[in-house]
Amino acid sequence: MNKIPEMMKAVVCYGPEDYRVEEAKTPVPGAGEVVIKVEACGICGSDIKVYHGADMYWAGEDPWLKAPVIPGHEFYGTVVQLGDGAAELHGIEVGDKVTTDQINPCGNCWYCRTGKYWMCQVHNMYGFQQGVAEGAMAEYMKFSNKSTIYKVTDGVTDIEASLIEPMACAVHAVQRATIEFEDCVVLAGAGTLGLCMLQFIKLKTPKEIVVLDANDKRLELAKSFGADLCINPVKEDAIEKIKSLTNGYGCDVYIEATGNPKGVTQGLEMTRKLGRFVEFSVFGQETTTDWSVIGDKKELDIRGSHLGPYTYPVVIDLFERGLISAEGIVTHTYKLDDFQEAMEMAQDSSAIKVSIRP
Repeated sequence: MNKIPEMMKAVVCYGPEDYRVEEAKTPVPGAGEVVIKVEACGICGSDIKVYHGADMYWAGEDPWLKAPVIPGHEFYGTVVQLGDGAAELHGIEVGDKVTTDQINPCGNCWYCRTGKYWMCQVHNMYGFQQGVAEGAMAEYMKFSNKSTIYKVTDGVTDIEASLIEPMACAVHAVQRATIEFEDCVVLAGAGTLGLCMLQFIKLKTPKEIVVLDANDKRLELAKSFGADLCINPVKEDAIEKIKSLTNGYGCDVYIEATGNPKGVTQGLEMTRKLGRFVEFSVFGQETTTDWSVIGDKKELDIRGSHLGPYTYPVVIDLFERGLISAEGIVTHTYKLDDFQEAMEMAQDSSAIKVSIRP
């Protein structure tokens, strides 16, 4: 077993807006476990919501987030240590570049036993549960023996590898939309996930792809990734524009990737009867709507999308074949010591994806 330092530098979350860069014990692999040297960890929109104390993570007697914990669930790294049997279990060796699903499934619940591991009843997520699933905002990180580990092949660049997790989530969201050739697809949100989704929507070759965002620079990038039409809903009446584009019917598919409650009500209004609405975002606050729009008025298909089950190999393959791109998505990179500055930049309108590289 390779020797690595007993202590490492890590970001540790103690509570809302109480994050500290400090020394922590370097993880040691048990049977079937793997330790990686973290090469990059992205800051997700959910990380920002956790940082500001969103109720869905912190509220209740048994909150989802168990602090103190090392955050970070968008990662890849290089294998530096293998526990007993880990090489054979995962088909990897020291020196391989790897990543894994952000969920650390229990392997025993009904969801895990029936192949639906991304909905694991225990639902330990890397970067959210103290001691059980520590995250990647650190120099080193440990994968459990229940993780499915994916090799990052030589044809995938470092920047591309840092986007594998959001890309995997984007694939699943687009799969949930079951896009057809004649569809008018509206994608709300041109942040990291939206720009990833857009590329997979384009590969589905629908008739029309419309992207909505309040940030004109992001819309410019969306245009370069294949959007047929970009609308800034702050400057234009997006609902009216979609209705006029579709002979008054509305779009066939609406994918919500804004995290803003207005993105929900807007989408329900601009989706045609019998259309498909895919909800991807994590919200920092509740959103309400008239549910009769979903049932009696339109009979919509409402579909959720969570994580990236079975999609990591798809992303790695598409990067290998040059069919998707990371160009322009990772806009800022910081060291661990500059975590606070990185978090501030992640909330700035000039940034898309902010990455931390230990």
